[in-house]
Amino acid sequence: MSVELPGTILIVDDEPINIAVLTDILEERYEILFATDGAKAIELAKSAQPDLILLDVMMPGLDGYAVCARLKQERDTAHLPVIFVTAMSDVNDEARGLELGAMDYITKPVSPPVVRARVRNQIELKHARDQLLRLAVTDALTGLANRRHFDSVLEKEYLRLARTRGMLSLILFDVDHFKAFNDTYGHLAGDDCLRRIGGVVLQTITRAADLGARYGGEEFACILPETNHGGAVSLAEKLRGEILALGIPHVKSSVAKHVTASLGVVTVRCIAGRSPLHVVAQADEQLYAAKSAGRNRIQALRFDAP
Repeated sequence: MSVELPGTILIVDDEPINIAVLTDILEERYEILFATDGAKAIELAKSAQPDLILLDVMMPGLDGYAVCARLKQERDTAHLPVIFVTAMSDVNDEARGLELGAMDYITKPVSPPVVRARVRNQIELKHARDQLLRLAVTDALTGLANRRHFDSVLEKEYLRLARTRGMLSLILFDVDHFKAFNDTYGHLAGDDCLRRIGGVVLQTITRAADLGARYGGEEFACILPETNHGGAVSLAEKLRGEILALGIPHVKSSVAKHVTASLGVVTVRCIAGRSPLHVVAQADEQLYAAKSAGRNRIQALRFDAP
């Protein structure tokens, strides 16, 4: 027997009785949201991010086709699967909906077994796609964002903040004398060291807007949108302390008896028309300065000018 996956379904229909029928069929297995017009459906889809949308075709104002088209045009909702629920059975109507991006059709009057099967299939597919997307942007060793995802998020956040000349902070850090650590303890121990440091980042970077990433090798990065310089430095100091507190032995380190990290912190005012790469370059300079000053420390810079 197949096990139903948890999920949230948004039912969109201008007739409350139709919403009630579908709710009776599905509410035992899924969380149900509903909307009785197209505008409310789009608003709910953006805010609630349901796993599936059951969308009536014939509605006053924005009909189902128009709602589906709007959903597929918006970046925040384009990935949400849509099943049309309709009394229309013309093949041209069905083709139109599929061309707009709908995944399937359910015809009225609905059959409970058909509704359950098609809903289950689409939610299973969505969960599988979501898992693939997570794997594509995640560093397999540490569980942090990978370099590709870091670059993408940095660009998007910088462009967003540039609209209001907002502040962006970035932390760049790496493990002190990591090559010597690998040479002494072996690559398996090196992987375990990086994995544990990744865990520190995951536990320390807690705001939903922030991102912790493995930048490459033994180097890590943290994107902190709308974080002032003092907050970024405090967070960097917490990272430094927590890494030291892991107590991972490092007999070949010239800094301490345990694994340590050097950190560069930069806070910038985002400027329209500029590349966010200059933020990384500034953070890298601060990281180099921290290493040059003796390692196991933070070097930080705040600047507003381009």
